Amino acid sequence: MLSKLTLEEAIIKLDSKEISSEDLTRSVLSSIENKEKDLNAYITVDAENALNKAKLIDTKRAKGEKVGKLAGVPVAIKDIISTKDLLTTAGSKILSNYIPPFDATVTKKLKEADTVIVGKTNMDEFAMGSSTETSYYGPTKNPRDLTRVPGGSSGGSAAAVAADETIFALGTDTGGSIRQPASFCGVVGLKPTYGRVSRRGVFAMGSSLDQVGPITKTVKDAAIALEVIAGKDKLDSTSVDMEVPEYSKNLGKSIKGMRIGLPQEYFEGLDSRIAENIHKAVERLASEGAQVVDVSLPYTKYALAVYYIIMPSEVSANLAKYDGIKYGYSAKDAENLMETYLKSRAKGFGPEPKRRIMIGAYALSSGYYEAYYLKAQKVRALVKQDYEEVFKKVDVLVTPTSPVLPFKIGEKMTDPLQMYLADVYTVPVNIAGIPAISVPANEVMDLPVGMQIIGPQWEEEKILNMAYVYEQNKEVS
Repeated sequence: MLSKLTLEEAIIKLDSKEISSEDLTRSVLSSIENKEKDLNAYITVDAENALNKAKLIDTKRAKGEKVGKLAGVPVAIKDIISTKDLLTTAGSKILSNYIPPFDATVTKKLKEADTVIVGKTNMDEFAMGSSTETSYYGPTKNPRDLTRVPGGSSGGSAAAVAADETIFALGTDTGGSIRQPASFCGVVGLKPTYGRVSRRGVFAMGSSLDQVGPITKTVKDAAIALEVIAGKDKLDSTSVDMEVPEYSKNLGKSIKGMRIGLPQEYFEGLDSRIAENIHKAVERLASEGAQVVDVSLPYTKYALAVYYIIMPSEVSANLAKYDGIKYGYSAKDAENLMETYLKSRAKGFGPEPKRRIMIGAYALSSGYYEAYYLKAQKVRALVKQDYEEVFKKVDVLVTPTSPVLPFKIGEKMTDPLQMYLADVYTVPVNIAGIPAISVPANEVMDLPVGMQIIGPQWEEEKILNMAYVYEQNKEVS
């Protein structure tokens, strides 16, 4: 099936006219049709427009006209990223009828590259969750085991890639929401440095934490995708004006002499099977000439607590605009303005957004701001300082992506704290604003395990190359 192609393979075959975009798109849509009843990876499938775009690309190619870098390649986009004239819900009832009048910058870049957008993927409501179970549109299931979650909040994107329901996908990562589902589904997930990719048109959850990134079948695919979506955006003041390297052409360099740090805090109390898996992966990197060094990140243990003060505070502010007035769901039984606000938000938001809005409002309230939010920001600076210091000693850090294997659907839904702990190894990276990638290591009980490679700010090249070297040389157990 053509839908099984990697992004790199698809580009080569399309450019050489060995296959057509229409055939590739039909294969992806067929895969969606056959698997969606089990997976629920998509909220919206835009089959008609996708096929029309594919035919247009084929026509341009046949005429010898110039086409974009990813011309004719099907892509899926997380439903928190704005797509002009295509339903964008953020997995929430409150936006169940919202059709954006503009594209997010990353969507625009994908369109300029002539990709074929096949649909919008399922996700935890407003990206709040670690399992894609909080979606208003029902949970997504893990293609590797339909009784288990695919991770979250970008679970739909990861499941779609793993199930060959798309060639690649975009997700967003606020505390691990690209890397953790990539780990659970056995695919590659890249969270770039904060500011590397524009956030314009991405519905904000935690504005100082959110970052868009690719979910792909291989490391090289992630590098290719990042080349397209990265770069300064004059409409996003948090995006940074830095040259975007040719990531995909800088892979395969020798890692001999590079120093890999193993933070001891990431291995304390860890499932021994996952720990053994990661140590074997590190041994594989060492056999390629890398030096392995034990390091410490003492403030890491505070990162999750910091995150669950700062993130809900930003959520509380960002979700205030969904008031039932301007757009989205509006309660019909309200008798006055105040009731419109209260009833629209009460009926439009699910339990998890409500929980985080309330926590954030509390943390920002008079008398508590200094005790919680301000203190959390001070500790955040210490977490970031930890990474700055350790990267003076090592080139990259290697850790597990998740402390647990993909868990059963419903297993953690009644215990928010246990659900939050699923992100304990990914959250610190967002707190510090640095890049990280999750790459499949070997499996435990036929379930995927992700290895996380963390790098200094703006050093995506370094972690991509390390991940690529591992991917090319790993032993399959």
